[in-house]
Amino acid sequence: MAATRDRRVTRIRSAGRGPEPVPMDPGAEFARWKAQRLRRADLSRKGSVDEDVVEVVRLLNSRDQFVTTSSCAGRVLLLDGGINGFQVQKQNCCWLLVTHKPCVKDDVMIALKKAKGDAIFKFEPLVLHVQCRQLEDAQILHSVAIDSGFRNSGITVGKRGKTMLAVRSTHGLEVPLSHKGNLMVTEEYIDFLLKIANQKMEENRKRIGRFYNSLQHALEKETITDSHPKVKEKYKSSYPKRKKPEKTHGKCVPEESDEKVENDNDDDPEINSTIFPEDY
Repeated sequence: MAATRDRRVTRIRSAGRGPEPVPMDPGAEFARWKAQRLRRADLSRKGSVDEDVVEVVRLLNSRDQFVTTSSCAGRVLLLDGGINGFQVQKQNCCWLLVTHKPCVKDDVMIALKKAKGDAIFKFEPLVLHVQCRQLEDAQILHSVAIDSGFRNSGITVGKRGKTMLAVRSTHGLEVPLSHKGNLMVTEEYIDFLLKIANQKMEENRKRIGRFYNSLQHALEKETITDSHPKVKEKYKSSYPKRKKPEKTHGKCVPEESDEKVENDNDDDPEINSTIFPEDY
């Protein structure tokens, strides 16, 4: 009798809960996020996508499984930060100069005259953030980024299910030029610095071109494999095999230094995992 009574109570309690919520289809949820993102105004300082990366952005947004959330094709900056050190935060400093094209000395010298604190000269390579429908889509993009030279790229998966890819590299430059408004280097050194920065700008542009071409090829192959399951099984692989580090006199020589991957997580602040390839 006791067992029968317990079963009745269980049925009554279950009936009082109401219908279980039906989870939203992940594809439909991503489509909703994408539509919301594309409707947003461009709130960057420039107010538009940079010329050197606009074709990449268009290609990604034309595919159902991707939506770009932020991008910068690469730029040269001269920032006037505070006078209490060289740790410059962009929101608390004055932008004396910014260009997405090769920089000339006259522009830098004119901008330096406006500096009142610690002026920092920077070259920043491409930064591209892409929200992906699922992890497999992000892995395709990540492989393309790594192969194109953007070896600081990474994938983050948020607790709300958002999968983000950050395309980045360590191909940057940051040099202090003045302190409390006083120039600390010679004009000859600035000439040398600009030569290096412009070379990095050109290399960055070439990497963007490789990324675009490789992305086209990868997406075309994905379309073919999706249409032919047998072919898809043949190409079912994500990252290349791990390579052993080179050794010099018993010491390992790393290929590139690591940097923290910037995440565009304004809609999903709680990021719980980061994924890198095996041979990173």
